[in-house]
Formats: sequence, C-alpha cells, structure tokens
Amino acid sequence: MASDSVTTCLSPPVHYVICELGFEKKDIYDINNILSENGEVFWQAISEHVFYLESDRSVDYIKSIRSLGPVCESVNLYFKSLTKEQFVVQYMLWFNWTNYTELFLEVFDVLQDTQTTGIALGLMKLTSCLERALGDVYLLIGKDCPFLLRDLLASEQLAVVFGQAVMNVLRVFIGSPYGLNLRNVLWHGFASPQEIPVKYCAMLLFLTAGLGQLLQAYLLQTKCILVHRPYVFFVSLEELDIFPDLSHETLSIAEQLVKLSSFVLKTMLPFWMAALTAFKQSRYADCVILLLPQLEAGLRLLFTTTNNCPNRLLTAEPSALYTTFDEMLAKHLDNEELNQLPAVLEEPAMEFLWDFLNHQEGPRIRDRLSHGEINLKAFPREVANQIVAFAITLVCRFSDEDMFAFKEHTVIKPLMNCASCYRSRFHPISRLKKQVLECTKSIHLWPELPMVPEEHIQTIKGLEGNAEVNTFIFMISEIISQLQQYMPQNCYSSDDPVSSVLTERLLIELCDTHICTLYSPRPVLEVLVVLRKISTQCHQVSEQVIASAGLRYKQWMNKTLRSRQRHNYLRMLNSIKFLSPVLRLILVLITLELINVHLVCKKNLFDYQQYLKFLKSVLQYTENLVTYTNPEKNKWDETVALTNKALIKIRKMSDRKLMLMQLAT
Repeated sequence: MASDSVTTCLSPPVHYVICELGFEKKDIYDINNILSENGEVFWQAISEHVFYLESDRSVDYIKSIRSLGPVCESVNLYFKSLTKEQFVVQYMLWFNWTNYTELFLEVFDVLQDTQTTGIALGLMKLTSCLERALGDVYLLIGKDCPFLLRDLLASEQLAVVFGQAVMNVLRVFIGSPYGLNLRNVLWHGFASPQEIPVKYCAMLLFLTAGLGQLLQAYLLQTKCILVHRPYVFFVSLEELDIFPDLSHETLSIAEQLVKLSSFVLKTMLPFWMAALTAFKQSRYADCVILLLPQLEAGLRLLFTTTNNCPNRLLTAEPSALYTTFDEMLAKHLDNEELNQLPAVLEEPAMEFLWDFLNHQEGPRIRDRLSHGEINLKAFPREVANQIVAFAITLVCRFSDEDMFAFKEHTVIKPLMNCASCYRSRFHPISRLKKQVLECTKSIHLWPELPMVPEEHIQTIKGLEGNAEVNTFIFMISEIISQLQQYMPQNCYSSDDPVSSVLTERLLIELCDTHICTLYSPRPVLEVLVVLRKISTQCHQVSEQVIASAGLRYKQWMNKTLRSRQRHNYLRMLNSIKFLSPVLRLILVLITLELINVHLVCKKNLFDYQQYLKFLKSVLQYTENLVTYTNPEKNKWDETVALTNKALIKIRKMSDRKLMLMQLAT
C-alpha cells in the first residue's frame, strides 16, 4: 500500500467515535453548569453526562461521548476567552499535584493557537504527565502501581480518592479502548494532526484541574502527603552514542527526504516536520514525542505491506489488538506465521529498535516517555539525536523514489553506515560481554597492588611455599590446552599457556565475536542469567581483593597488624597468585560458553539442564569466593581448598564442554 493512498489510519468506527460522535449534538452548553465563579469544577454535573448500559451497568461510551461533546466545546470556548494571566491566577494552583505545572500553561497556549500538531503534542504530553501523577495518587493507598493506564483508571484506589463517577468520566477520554482512547491513538501513531478535535485537549486540561481540587480535599481530610516518584534518568549516555551529531545541513536534507519518502504517510507529514523543527529549536523531548509515533506508523505500513495484511494498518476495534511496535518487532505474527518485517529491516535496524524500545536494560524511550517517567525539561540531546538519525536512515532506505543521491550525500552517508553496522548494546548477551570486559580490567589491576617487601615476608614463619599455586597453575594449563583450539590462534603459546592465553586481548577478541541477539531461545536466556551472575561475583571478588590488599599493606607498613593478621595477609598475597588466573579462566569460559551455547541451542542439539547444573556449581564457587575474600572474613585457607575442588570439577567437565563446542562448530 502506497503512503500517498492512505488518507487515515483510523478505522471507520474509531474515526466516527473520535471525529464525529462528539459533534452530533448541536446544543450550546452553559459553562456555568460545571464551573463556579471562583473556578471550582462541578464534577457531579459533568458525571451526569456519563451513561451506563442497562445490562451490566458498565459505561455506555457511545452515549457518553455524544452527550459530553457540547460540554467539551463549552470548555474549549471558555479557555479561549481567558487571558494567560487569568488562567494562571485561577488554575495554576490546581496543577501542582502533577509536579509539572508549566506543561499545563503550555497546553493552554496551544489551545489559543490551535495548530494541529501542537494540539496532538500537547495531548500526548498531558496524558503522560497525568498518568504519572495519577500513579503517585494511587500509591497513597496502593503498593504496586499498575503499568497500564486502563488498569490504573479502573483501580479501586483511585476510586477511593476521586470517586468512581469521576474515574468513569476520565475513562471516556483516555484509558479505555471503547472510549475516545486519545492517549493510545496518538502515542501509537494512528491519528493524524487534523483528526484530534481541539475541544478534547481543552477538556482534559479542565479535568486535570478538577482532579487537583478533589485531591486537595482528600489530602486535607486524610492528612496524607502526596509524594512524587523520582524521574528516571538516562545513565551512561555514552552507550547511546551511535550516530554522529546532526548538523543543521543534515536536518535540512531530512526535511526534503520526508517529503519524498514512501515511509512517511502523507497525512502524517506535519508531525515529521514539527519533530525536525523541535530538534532545531533544542526542544528534544518534543522532538522525540512527535517522532516515535511516526516511526511506529511508518513501520506499520512496512509491516502490513511485507506481511500482506493491509487491514492491520488501521486502528483495531476494542475486541482486537492494535498493530504496535510489540507485534511488529516479534518473531511471529498472531497467527503463528513468521513475521517478514525483520528480514526486510535487517538485523542492525531490528537490534537498534529492540535496544531503544524493548530491552529491559535499555533506555525504553517510548515506554518511559508515554508513561510520564522522564523529566521532559531535561531530555538529553544525545538521545534525541539517535532517534532522529535512525529515522532518517529508514526514510532513506524505504522509499519508492530514487534516493541514491541522498544516501551518498556527505552528511547522510555516515548515518547510513552507522545504521548498517549497529550491534545490540542492551540485550543480555551484550550486557554480559560488557560485564566480562569490566571484570577483566579490574583483575588486570592486581599486578599493580602494593606488595610487602620480600625481606618482610621472610621474617614470617609458617607460610607454606608455592606448591598449591604451582598445582593450580598446572591444572589451569591443562584446561587451557583442551580449550585452545576454540580460541583465536594468535592468543596461544604452549610454552606459557596461562600468561599467553588468559589476557585482556583474548577476552576483547572473544567479546568482539558477533552473536545475533534477535529472538534468543529460552535456554540461552536461562544460561545467560547464570553466566551474568558468575561474572558479577568474579568482579566483586576482584574489587574485594583490591580493597583488602590496599588496606592490609597500609596496616603492615604502619605495624598495626597482630601476628595472626600478618600471617593471614601473607596467605592472601599467596592466594592472589592463583586467584588471578582462576578468575581469568572463568571469564574465558563464560565468553566461550556464550558463543557456543547460543549456537548449540539454536540447533537444538543438547539437553541443557545438565549443563546448567554445571554452570550453577561454578556460580556457587564464585559466590563462596565472595564470602571468603570479604575483608571482614579473610578466609584464605578455605579459599585454597575451595579453588582446588572447583578446578577439579571444571577439568572433569572439560570433555562435556569440548563436546558442546564441537556441536556448535
């Protein structure tokens, strides 16, 4: 289906509900019926416009929307009659409960302007902010705030605070697929700018103030204090740094591209232009809020075309599912057939979308923005830059027009190159690789640890020699010799396998091995959980050794250690000689397992339960190491015995591991 031929993404029933139903009654409604002279909202008068089905007393959304239509228009005209100063004096106090009063002043300004993209943007921001604030109210009584807006609005907790009739009014506008459902049709990219009536934005602004009045009365009565949950912040922004910084020239070319590309629905073009303008004006949250639904709309067009299901382009009826990012990024369609979109988008683009939208350790930008979890006033340019740049690459790639000249342009080509070689950064596989490398860096600090002068060591009697260290090194060498055929050839020396193999260079090379993260089988994910725990424990052991070595050295030099503590310290120094290669061996094993288990699981070649049992025994060893190397425990003799048992078990399992790797290759 060509983007030019799409005139609406609202199905006829949904289009009727949003664009026509609330305009059928032509009555002129008196604002004084629902508003006192001092600005108090009369909720009872508003709730009289909500009707209920005789069958089960649930809300009759059709009758309610039809009846509320003139009320909404009256509110819209009322707000238009106010100056900004009047609005501030009469209403700003009632928005304090949302923790973002400036937003509602911004929405008021939009109502005066009536620019269609501004109304849609205002509604998206208002609904996300309102949802967050209602969640804070829910937590006055409840414990775990519902994730979905519809569940939040249907909760008993909010009905206790505001009253059930008030919540039913809200559900006519947001949160129910049977009502106007304004939040979802906008955030999922179904509504074009001209399809959202201004009066519904005005009404939600009005209702939010009214909720503030009800909440104040409840808080005074109950002596409760409303606590706002802290915003979620993007951490490690450098991990989100993929595309080069977008210049003014790049954005100007992007404006030309979106007008030509078939990825962009023509009815949605104003949203794209507004998003690019917002970026230029440093309104980065606005940019991303406008752009994400359009990415979803463009991908939905691609999804319905590649899977030959054009009917899925439109909003679903309440009895059916919307076609959203979740379904478009899934491996299979709802009829269990293979989703063709991943093959069309290709792996790098799919991994980018999963990283930024879905993976639990990723930024989950759409979820967090739409649920009001992010401080819009401090939205980072770096994040917006990535979303806009990625959108530009899709606009370039999927078009009926000849885009070769654009793709080869000096400012666009680097974006295309970055997109084509993207690798997941937030899948558990990628996070494990990151953990391994961070742990490796920590262990490689050990040789720099302060050491007691040799002449001091010689004064301590009863310290065993290096026999156990040599035994462990020999055992590690045996294990390495069995694994070396699965390692890079330039990373092995038979003369000194421990020093030549267990290096940071080897682990960097192994971690650089590309592993497809899309649709990892469940066994892989279960193994990953254990491998990540092992890596975490190894890192903790390393940090504890570094802390203990530094502290004990100072105490030794200051002669504040008792005799037993001195002996224990020297046992620690002796243990470090074998613990370092043991931990590095475990990290190498983790990385090899990651590479090979993924392949073997995909081939369904082994029963992983026994294998998982072995990994859990390694995890148990590392957990015990954490306990024994704790500065308050310092059980270094026990560490020796523990390590001996662990290496014997690893060596015994080496045949099993070799078989696993042979299956993988």
